[in-house]
Amino acid sequence: MEKVKQYLKTIDEVIAKGPYTDTWESLSAHTLPKWYHDAKFGIFIHWGVYSVPAFGNEWYSRRMYLKGDACYEHHIQTYGPQKEFGYKDFIPLFKAEKFDAAEWADLFQKAGAKFVMPVAEHHDGFQMYDSDLSEWCASKMGPKKDVVGLLGQELAKRDIVLTASSHRIEHYWFMSGGREFDSDMPEEIPYGDLYWPSVRPPFERPAGENGALPPGIPLGQEAVSGFDVDPEFMEDWLARTCEIVDKYRPKILYFDWWIQVEPMKPYLRKFAAYYYNRAAEWGEEVTINYKNDAFSYGTATRDIERGQLADISADFWQNDTSVAKNSWGYTEGNDYKDPSEIIADLVDVVSKNGSLLLNIGPKSDGTIPDEDRHILLEIGKWLSVNGEGIYGTDHWKKYGEGPTLTPEGHFTDTLRKSFTAEDFRFTYKPGVLYVFAMKWPEDGVVRIHTLGRDNRKFNGVIRKAEILGYDGEVKHVLCGDYLTVMAEGISSRTPVCIKLTID
Repeated sequence: MEKVKQYLKTIDEVIAKGPYTDTWESLSAHTLPKWYHDAKFGIFIHWGVYSVPAFGNEWYSRRMYLKGDACYEHHIQTYGPQKEFGYKDFIPLFKAEKFDAAEWADLFQKAGAKFVMPVAEHHDGFQMYDSDLSEWCASKMGPKKDVVGLLGQELAKRDIVLTASSHRIEHYWFMSGGREFDSDMPEEIPYGDLYWPSVRPPFERPAGENGALPPGIPLGQEAVSGFDVDPEFMEDWLARTCEIVDKYRPKILYFDWWIQVEPMKPYLRKFAAYYYNRAAEWGEEVTINYKNDAFSYGTATRDIERGQLADISADFWQNDTSVAKNSWGYTEGNDYKDPSEIIADLVDVVSKNGSLLLNIGPKSDGTIPDEDRHILLEIGKWLSVNGEGIYGTDHWKKYGEGPTLTPEGHFTDTLRKSFTAEDFRFTYKPGVLYVFAMKWPEDGVVRIHTLGRDNRKFNGVIRKAEILGYDGEVKHVLCGDYLTVMAEGISSRTPVCIKLTID
């Protein structure tokens, strides 16, 4: 606790000296990093103690203490009663004996990722870095390795940006189910313990309700307004989060959803002022990812979890989603997406002024599952050909055209329909318009209505039409209703990029 108090003094000193104060007005002067706008594609990594049971999803540490939940029953059948084998007892089994930061970084480079975001601390309260503020961290227990630090060193060698996420705030209530029955959780949980504080949330969705979200998650606004959070926990949260900034200098700090609770607002402002002031000291461009209006408009970068937007956003945004439909962490029998589906999502997001953060879930031994690896390599192959139309681009005046509309909002990534040969997405660089044919037509004839001579959407002169990665002849004819682009012999399950040089 004393170390936290000392850190709080440092935080106040940095804020007092820096260009940013802990007010929304001051923080609104912060600008989006150019590197982030240009990067477009990053990799999220959910890896922690929950990869040992590898059952249900990454919420195992909560669900194993919720009576009636499948994880509760699985835990008893597999490991015995929670009183005899609790979540903390998985830590010695989390050895990460095959973790190789260089091998991971090589894979991420092949995938075409420009930034990588390990989860520094998930809801379970176990830190994947070397913390001076807690004993419950990967450098002192389990793997006994500074995972974030080791990965950051290897990423730097490959010019890949290190970013990080903290889900610490949800830990406030995350394992509270263990208080409801005779478990390994002590009645009086000491400050700083892995299970501290495990406060019972006032409102909660029954287990199994709403399959789009894990069971046992607190409800929406009821859990935001009128719910006090212990200042001692919030101070601990602030110190821990600033420690990540100081130790690893991540260029993005991502927060999950529950930080929008009303009592957190002063602490969010303090963190942002501290982080932005530290970045100013270091001469670095940084930003914060947030959800659900946790941060005031214009002070950080909005993130949409497992979801997208229906149209272009005036402000840069991010879609974080996962290679698996059912879990962010590794579980046995994960339901994986097809690489072509993820690539189409990447194109759709970028066309709407966004960035895609794609999650993988390593196994407890530190190896990346073959399915995750396959998806990343397929994306990398596609980007090696088509990355010109993704990296460093801007959105155009229209995101695209076609009958397939993207559902908007969180948790819509499994609700979308497949694209058709009439669907196109646009990105732009000065003098070049990139048109992604989301599904290449069987006859090899593409008709883009937005660019038709009589449609008044585009009045520029098309000097040349090319197809990235294609050596054959590409013909284009400007008609009244549409621009026709023709190429023979193309067969692709992924979007095809047409490069139009324009005046």
